[in-house]
Amino acid sequence: MKFITVDTYEKLSRQAANIISAQVILKPDSVLGLATGSSPLGTYKQLIEWYEKGDIDFSKVVSVNLDEYVGLDGASDQSYRYFMNKNLFEHINIDLGNTFVPNGCAVDLAGEGKRYDEHIAELGGIDLQLLGIGLDGHIGFNEPDKYFVKSTHVVDLHESTIKANSRFFANIDEVPKRAITMGMVSIMQAKKILLIASGKEKRDILEKTFYGPITPEIPASILQLHPDITVIYSEK
Repeated sequence: MKFITVDTYEKLSRQAANIISAQVILKPDSVLGLATGSSPLGTYKQLIEWYEKGDIDFSKVVSVNLDEYVGLDGASDQSYRYFMNKNLFEHINIDLGNTFVPNGCAVDLAGEGKRYDEHIAELGGIDLQLLGIGLDGHIGFNEPDKYFVKSTHVVDLHESTIKANSRFFANIDEVPKRAITMGMVSIMQAKKILLIASGKEKRDILEKTFYGPITPEIPASILQLHPDITVIYSEK
């Protein structure tokens, strides 16, 4: 594990973007596992800037996102498909047909999970997976539980996650209570993992994740077993 500590979110974002851009430059047809939320926004902004300068070409890249809210389609401005389009995809030359997000409106959500896992396998797996981390140690929407869930699945969001995500909604009642999320197999089979976290409030969960016991009660702790993981942390 490589642990990088920087003093500002801007430096974190630049470091993360450096790692992602290097991956794309070395392998133009990379499969990138992408994340949503506030943590990667600076990273995406930096990647867009470098694309606009002609430093990165995303034309052959394929992306697979970690998760989506159940019940929200891509037209909803709170969906993760919408988030990715507005904060990254529409600003670079990636083929939108090569960007994949779980379908939170699928009639058969269990079938959607199976289809998503099969699609990732058909792509040859993920070359680089970008992750954030929740204050309870969740990655994607893999919440603390009694066991690690292997496959893409529907999860009932914990109250703490709903509360944390309510900042993106008009009020907490509007936050969806369920999501469909990539499971641990696809995440752990990624060739490289890049986890980013900012803010003093994340220090405690990072210590528990990487220096405590491996337990499904802290889902991210399983990352201790990954052979190629980089963590970038900033206190601000």
